Amino acid sequence: MKNSCLECHTLLPPPMNVDPEQANQDIHTQKGLSCSSCHGGDPSQDDPLRAMDPAKGFRGKITRQQIPKLCAQCHSDAAYIRGFNPSLRTDQYSQYLTSRHGQRLSQGDTRVAVCTDCHGVHGIRPATDTRSTVHPLHVAETCARCHADPEYMKAYGLPTSQFDDYRNSVHHRALAERGDLSAPTCSTCHGNHGAAPPGVAAVEFVCATCHVFQAQLFDGSPHKAAFAVMGLPACVTCHGNHRITEPNDTMLGTGPESLCLRCHTEGDGGYQAAEQMQEQLLGLARAIEQAQQVLDRAEQTGMEVGQPKLELGQARDALTKARVAIHGFQPDRVLAEVQTGLEVARAAQQAGTKALEEYDFRRLGLAISLVLILSVVIGLRLYLKQLEANSQKRSNAS
Repeated sequence: MKNSCLECHTLLPPPMNVDPEQANQDIHTQKGLSCSSCHGGDPSQDDPLRAMDPAKGFRGKITRQQIPKLCAQCHSDAAYIRGFNPSLRTDQYSQYLTSRHGQRLSQGDTRVAVCTDCHGVHGIRPATDTRSTVHPLHVAETCARCHADPEYMKAYGLPTSQFDDYRNSVHHRALAERGDLSAPTCSTCHGNHGAAPPGVAAVEFVCATCHVFQAQLFDGSPHKAAFAVMGLPACVTCHGNHRITEPNDTMLGTGPESLCLRCHTEGDGGYQAAEQMQEQLLGLARAIEQAQQVLDRAEQTGMEVGQPKLELGQARDALTKARVAIHGFQPDRVLAEVQTGLEVARAAQQAGTKALEEYDFRRLGLAISLVLILSVVIGLRLYLKQLEANSQKRSNAS
C-alpha cells in the first residue's frame, strides 16, 4: 500500500526523519495501521498539500500534552482493541491519569513521561519482544533515561541514584544475570501506567506480592506494631529499597554487619533474640557444611552415598525455612526449623562417616588378602624350586 508519508520522511533530516525499517517493524504497522491513524491525512496522495489536507483529518505534529489522550482513542476502546489483542488491557489511560506523571501533565508540566517516552514513537514493539524498551530486561534502563539524569531531575528534587542502586541489587542479578523475568524491576513495585511511589503503609504490600510468607510472619511479629509507632516502613527499613543486597546470616545478630543493632542495644530483649537466632542459623549451616564435606570424601573414595547426599537437601530446606522464620522474630519458631535440619544433617554425616569406615575396612581386608595371596604365591614358588632341585639331584645320581 502506498505511503507517501514514509517516502518523504525517510529523506528528511532529524527530527523529521523516520527510519523505514523501524516503522515497518512497529507493532501498529504490522497490525495494518498507518501514519494517518495517528497523524491523519491521506498517505495515498503524492501531492503534499493533498496528503496533509486538514479536511482529511491531518493534525501534523502531536504535542506532548496530546499524546496520552491520542493513544487512548484506541487503547481505551475495549471493542476496538479486542480485534487486535483480546488480552491487552484497556485501562492504561485511566491509570496514567492517577500517576505522578499524569497528574503533573494535567497541571501543564510537559517534561514528565508520556506514552512515547517509554514505548517509543515509530518503532514500538510489544512488551514481550526482547527488543522492546518496556520488556522486563529494559524497563529499568527506560526509566533511568529521566530518573538517572541529575540535571533533568533537579526541578523535581528527586534523587537519581535509583538505577545504580538497582543494578547492584539481588533483584537485578536475578533478572539480568539469571534471566528470571519474574524478578522485580521498576514497574513491578511502582506500577507502569499508574506509576506512583509506594507510601510507608504500602511498602509491605508491595513486597508481599512476591514475599508472601515473610510478610505473614512480619504481620504477627512484635516489630509490626513497633514500626508503626515509629513511622518506619516494613521491609525496606532492614533491606533497603532499590539496592537490596542478598541477605545473609551476618545481617542478624550482634556482629559488625548486624542490622538489629540499628535499634537494639546490648542486653535488651531484641538483642538477645537476634543473637540466639543467629547462633541457631550458623550452627545449622556449619552442620550442613560438615556433613557435605564428609559425604564428598566418601564419594571420592568410590563409596555410594547418593541417598544421604539427597537427604541433606532436606537440611538445606530447613535452613531456608529457618531464615524465613526470622521475620516473625520468635526464636522458638526458628529453633524448631533448625532442629529439623540438624537431625537430617547429623544423620547424613553419620552415613558419610560409616561409608568412610567401611572403605577403610575394605582397604584393610584387601591388604590382608593381598598379603595372604602373596604369601601363597611365594610358598608355591619356593616349593616348585625345591621340586626342581630334587629332580636335578636324582638326574645327576642316575
